[in-house]
Amino acid sequence: MNSPPRYVYDKAKYHYETVEEAGLPDEHASNHTVPILRWLIENHLLSKFFLEEGAEPLASYKAGLLSIHGLYDWWDNCLIDDMLSEEGNAFGMHYFAFETGKYIPDYIATPQGRLPSEFRVVYSEENYARIRAVIDRRYAEWKTSRA
Repeated sequence: MNSPPRYVYDKAKYHYETVEEAGLPDEHASNHTVPILRWLIENHLLSKFFLEEGAEPLASYKAGLLSIHGLYDWWDNCLIDDMLSEEGNAFGMHYFAFETGKYIPDYIATPQGRLPSEFRVVYSEENYARIRAVIDRRYAEWKTSRA
């Protein structure tokens, strides 16, 4: 039996009230998390457990049959530590941790720009490309600092 997660990076349910009050679709509660999830997938930083447990939805996602939001929904709209590899968690704790990481400030500065909140950012390929470049840079900096 798997142990309970030690760390929850984010859950969309934390943000449903905020997006509802703003008159936004529920999907916007996860628009700031799905880019980092996509990046973690693309950079092979998922745990063996989640690669096995999520093999079918991951294959559907990679085949273009399931959106990143659909994949996140399959995981109950949560990003937790048991989803990530050891390196994925080390980087996640450094970069994505809400209290201490730089991801949310980077997200606010990059795709959010002049929008009134990160929840107003629409998930799109263009916005993903913009934040992906920042995550790539932060990851490279992190890897260098660990060497």
